[in-house]
Amino acid sequence: MRAVQITEFGGPEVLTQVELPSPTPEPGELLVEVSRAGVNFADTHQTENSYLTRTVLPVVPGGEVVGTTQDGRRVTGLTRGGGYAQFAIVPEVTAFDVPDSVDDLHALSMVAQGATAWLLLRRTAPMRRGETVVVHAAAGGVGTIAVQLARRWGAGRVIATASSEDKRRLALDLGADVALDSTTEDMAAALKDANDGRGVDVVLDMTGGPTTDASIEALGPFGRLAFYGMANRTEPTPVQLVRLMAKSRTVAGLWLQHAFRLPDRPVHRAVAELFELVAAGELRAVAGGDYALSEVRRAHEDLLARRTTGKLLLDPNR
Repeated sequence: MRAVQITEFGGPEVLTQVELPSPTPEPGELLVEVSRAGVNFADTHQTENSYLTRTVLPVVPGGEVVGTTQDGRRVTGLTRGGGYAQFAIVPEVTAFDVPDSVDDLHALSMVAQGATAWLLLRRTAPMRRGETVVVHAAAGGVGTIAVQLARRWGAGRVIATASSEDKRRLALDLGADVALDSTTEDMAAALKDANDGRGVDVVLDMTGGPTTDASIEALGPFGRLAFYGMANRTEPTPVQLVRLMAKSRTVAGLWLQHAFRLPDRPVHRAVAELFELVAAGELRAVAGGDYALSEVRRAHEDLLARRTTGKLLLDPNR
């Protein structure tokens, strides 16, 4: 089968197309003929060996796929790696049947980015009706869905941040009330100004570094920040507990993998609800590019250079 493999760590240049044997599923696993794989920021961390878990070489990257099983089921799900290939293994526990009314773009968008946005707003930093929600990287895969969900679930104000005028316009089209330039020098002041001088209630942050520091500063009493990524590769300033106590602030983290271990199955509830919204035309994924497998390096380059919006797809058959 055609696949992309990493044999050394580095940037997009280490992604190499190769021919490999198709994987063999174990009990509790599905062999999926991949129609599309998702491309995520986590994949760029994996090529550098800078993600939450360490990577053992050689490896086929790719954490999510959509396709068809050997018995004809159309499924999407999270892999344990190996998604950038014509065939991939998906554990049954992280697999979801895809309704006919949901296309590949939306299937992949909802199983990872959509479920993440749902969990951030429902569980990690639960949003209450009427509250102000800040969505950083609002034109990205999680951000575009989070803006729509926050608006749908009754946010009093949705403040988006993005790096270009086109991305900010997209965030406004999706339901944001205000769209700020993410390169603003004093982000804490900008967020408060956009909220009529008051501290904000919820911040969804996948950026890290100074953006996180400013966002914590912008939280009002009982404000919550949910941290779910580190796109700029810079660690935030260590959080001082006294700063949290001073305004009863909360800072929390989310890694989607952990949610699959919970007995109430929140990811399955999230994906089912999101698929229903997609089928009803009430939630949409933003297409960020459909790349051939042979263009995988360009996909990573575009993602790292912030040239993309929404969800990036990889076609293993091209």
